Amino acid sequence: MSIIIEIGSTADIVALSKLIPEFEQATTFEQLESRLAGVVSLILVAKCQGALIGYKVGYQLTEDTFYSWLGGVIPEYRKHGVATQLLNYQEKWVWNAGYKQIKVKSMDRFPSMLKMLTSNGYEIVGLDKSVCGSEDKILFLKRLVV
Repeated sequence: MSIIIEIGSTADIVALSKLIPEFEQATTFEQLESRLAGVVSLILVAKCQGALIGYKVGYQLTEDTFYSWLGGVIPEYRKHGVATQLLNYQEKWVWNAGYKQIKVKSMDRFPSMLKMLTSNGYEIVGLDKSVCGSEDKILFLKRLVV
């Protein structure tokens, strides 16, 4: 399977998020635009034979820290290394942009994401306690070697 990673758009993310069953509600264009307005951001998409199959979105938190916010791969393309390729591309871009670390949050109900993060050098640094009965989020950090 030949996978290409390239810069995507908010419209790509809106379309892809509707195809990822784990997301209770699809991400809207307005949510994306609002969160990314006025900050340095990176939208990546994965394609296979020209079709969108996955994405990863992140943005600058501080001068030194990049936050990997959203990501997903549509079910029929999972277990082919798509998420890892997106992660590697993002890390290289973040390092080249001069950031010193990447933060990300995930949840217990995404075991493959937790495994991918820990196997790629992300450390658990805390727990974001839930509000209003939602699931706790596990906080990860990867320090980039300069």
